[in-house]
Amino acid sequence: MIAIVEYNAGNIRSVINALERLGREAIATDDEALIRQAEKVILPGVGEAASAMQYLREKGLDRLLPTLEQPVLGICLGLQLMCRFSEEGTTTGMSIFDTVVRRFPPGARVPHMGWNNLQQQEGPLFAGVDAEADVYFVHSYYAACCADTIAVCDYQLSFSAALQKNNFYAAQFHPEKSAGAGAAILKNFLSL
Repeated sequence: MIAIVEYNAGNIRSVINALERLGREAIATDDEALIRQAEKVILPGVGEAASAMQYLREKGLDRLLPTLEQPVLGICLGLQLMCRFSEEGTTTGMSIFDTVVRRFPPGARVPHMGWNNLQQQEGPLFAGVDAEADVYFVHSYYAACCADTIAVCDYQLSFSAALQKNNFYAAQFHPEKSAGAGAAILKNFLSL
């Protein structure tokens, strides 16, 4: 079973649809036991960091998620919540990745929305993915590059487009909306 963490953030239906296109079923849940039992866990999200973290804290999921041993994938807001801190709402994250999330600098058009390419792709998420492929972004905050960065994107500055540490993976872009490249990335995650 694939568990999609339900925490009042948007975009869960799009992730479920993308998984169904790959022949996999998933359930959206905030139940600790179901998440712990899942073969894979996905923390997707479109929303605001402070309220999302508040929900995770109320359910105890902020303590559960960092202890999981199965593959976990954060998407967009999910990536940001897996970081140490976010400027959005002055929010303490789960500290899975030791980096901070910052708002794009003044003068940058936000949100960064649309197709953009990745650089320096590393690791199993990107196996067989064309290095020239574009992926789809929608975000106003970014994770600074760090030791866990496995892909970089440039938009006004270089930022972490993807992160990985042990069994934890995260993408700032939306693989579920990134056509063939995104499907390949999701398929790679499911095969971990």
